[in-house]
Amino acid sequence: MSDIKEILSAVRSGTMSVDDAYLMLRKKPFSDLGYAKPDHCRKTVQGAGEVIYGEGKTSAQIAGIARSLIENGQERVLVTRLDAQKAVTLKKELDMEYSDTARIGIVGKMPGERIGKIVIATGGTSDIPVAEEAAVTAEFFGNATVRLYDVGVSGIHRLLSNTDEIMSANAIVAVAGMEGALASVIGGMAECPVIAVPTSVGYGAAFGGVAALLAMLNSCASGVSVVNIDNGFGAGYLAGIINKATEK
Repeated sequence: MSDIKEILSAVRSGTMSVDDAYLMLRKKPFSDLGYAKPDHCRKTVQGAGEVIYGEGKTSAQIAGIARSLIENGQERVLVTRLDAQKAVTLKKELDMEYSDTARIGIVGKMPGERIGKIVIATGGTSDIPVAEEAAVTAEFFGNATVRLYDVGVSGIHRLLSNTDEIMSANAIVAVAGMEGALASVIGGMAECPVIAVPTSVGYGAAFGGVAALLAMLNSCASGVSVVNIDNGFGAGYLAGIINKATEK
């Protein structure tokens, strides 16, 4: 049983005893692997299963956490910030696909059906790795995406040529470094929420993305929210929540 509702339904129907259900619920919350405690109630509580942050973890640790989640009913597992070397090792141990641009590993199969529409836009080509992290994350959680790459304000006609895509989206992720102006421009065009992602792209005075972060936080466009520097995962996840809420 992978869901508390299923356990309770089984008790009500008489196919599971109260004692067996109590035992399952006691065992269910998390597993203790010593180095990690995978959360098996995350989907019940938040609507989506636990995600593994790959940076700083060994291949063996990632594999152990992923196996624990799968064995306890999680259908698929997303592994973020996974470098290529670890991915090679993990693909020998797990049923995993790897996106080298997004630096994301996917244990299990991606959802066959995707709903709604999330637009992922970048200021430049150098912002694509962060944008891909957002896009793959959104798709992993069952959202349909449209990619608009290299549509920054230095050639704003490139962005304006995609006005229809922007105005028909349920959520937009605007990924940009340098001065981070893309989010404000898109925010002035779209009626849906815009999630701004500052990237660490830029010359010295960009301060590793701090300049873009501050610019986005000070956006004069209504409806623009901001995640942390290079946090494509956070933007993709949030955009997915907005998209699904809109579709409902």
